[in-house]
Amino acid sequence: MRQLSAVDRLISLLDQGLKVSFAPNNPSRLGSRPLPQPPATETHCALDPVSARTSAALMRINHAGEVAAQALYYGQALVAKTPEVRTFLLDAAREEGDHLSWCATRLAQLNARPSLLNPFWFTGAFAIGAIAGLAGDRLSLGFITETERQVEAHLSDHLSRLPPADDASRAIIEQMKADEIRHGQQAHDRGGQDLPTPIRQLMSATSRIMTLSAGLI
Repeated sequence: MRQLSAVDRLISLLDQGLKVSFAPNNPSRLGSRPLPQPPATETHCALDPVSARTSAALMRINHAGEVAAQALYYGQALVAKTPEVRTFLLDAAREEGDHLSWCATRLAQLNARPSLLNPFWFTGAFAIGAIAGLAGDRLSLGFITETERQVEAHLSDHLSRLPPADDASRAIIEQMKADEIRHGQQAHDRGGQDLPTPIRQLMSATSRIMTLSAGLI
């Protein structure tokens, strides 16, 4: 198999960015795993209008987060120093593609649209990922560990805010949370370096800005 050059990988990532930003046109094309389903023993109730709007806002935020996650991993993979780290990042990015597909599908089920700022989230996160990657694999992996730690907390908050009747969204978020915990632990086990407190605080502040914007726009 021909080894991809840096230009080949960049073109591939630009193509991926277009797919990610406009995934609602065909959300299934980004995912490989089936949509998580709630336990068959649970009683499913239709959501009232207020609950549906609440769920849609939360899933729009999660969808935007997955757009950013895809870009982050691909940006880091583009400049990874070793093939082993690049493979790990690309494998994780594919799982984030599952998350993106699930969120897009759930938004469609709720008759809701994704964030209009998705191209911005993708571009910004891709640049951040590339910068983190250029700092070296250990720092890049540490960035993943911290990102996933913050995402885990974010998803836990969303689980507490979901309407009780929305078992469909809950099943999706619970599987996403399990995957994010695993990604963070795998990055740490591969030698991820702890990030300085100011960087962690900046990451948290950036996440809050994206959350607030994606929930509204």
